[in-house]
Amino acid sequence: MPIIAPKDLKLLITGGARGIGAATARLLAAQGAQMMITDVIDDEGQALADELGANARYRRLDVTVQADWDAAIAEAEAAFGGLNALFNNAGILALGTVTGCTPDDYRRVIDINLTGAFLGIRQVAPALKRAGGGVIVNTSSTAGLQGYGGLAAYVSSKWGLRGLNKAAALDLAPDNIRVLSLHPGPIRTPMTDQMPDEAAAAQPIPRFGEADEVARMARFMLCEASYSTGCEFVVDGGAVTGQVLALE
Repeated sequence: MPIIAPKDLKLLITGGARGIGAATARLLAAQGAQMMITDVIDDEGQALADELGANARYRRLDVTVQADWDAAIAEAEAAFGGLNALFNNAGILALGTVTGCTPDDYRRVIDINLTGAFLGIRQVAPALKRAGGGVIVNTSSTAGLQGYGGLAAYVSSKWGLRGLNKAAALDLAPDNIRVLSLHPGPIRTPMTDQMPDEAAAAQPIPRFGEADEVARMARFMLCEASYSTGCEFVVDGGAVTGQVLALE
């Protein structure tokens, strides 16, 4: 599967108004990519598209609504002359143990983080096929590689997304479509701004990551990882490797 130069990317980003999505949009726009930024945070999403200029557009997209996907994909294809990449990045975090999380809260997290990603893959695949192939990057988490107490719904959704990623990679390979999962660890974004610095203190790299650091990995996955599909790319400061213990 060929390398796609950033200037040749025709990309749809979900959860693009802030955090990792916005950092990735800025990085790729600076290198000439055309992109449809989507979110449900309309003011910030439109402001970002205005900031990035003529190659960026904003559209509201609720990832749980199939009609929103279809409208955004159709607009992107018309605007860019095709679509060859999806950054499936939208997601939410909800606190709650297995017994403390309500069924409604659990379903909401699964609906956005997992079913929303499924709808994106399903609805965008024909557009990527029309373009001759492309790439889908799904934002999972280190919570898709290991468990975390008190995050029952979130962990479930991110492990599910990891499995969906592998199934989609196999199903879409004949259409020249790569499918990859991105697994950030503790990253400073609006989603994690209430977490203390000490949460990353025992990692091999003892700090929170920055959204720009994840954006650089996302660019590599979208543009250069031509011999990779169905696999995981981790940006976590070594968090899933283990803890550094002070034994002296």
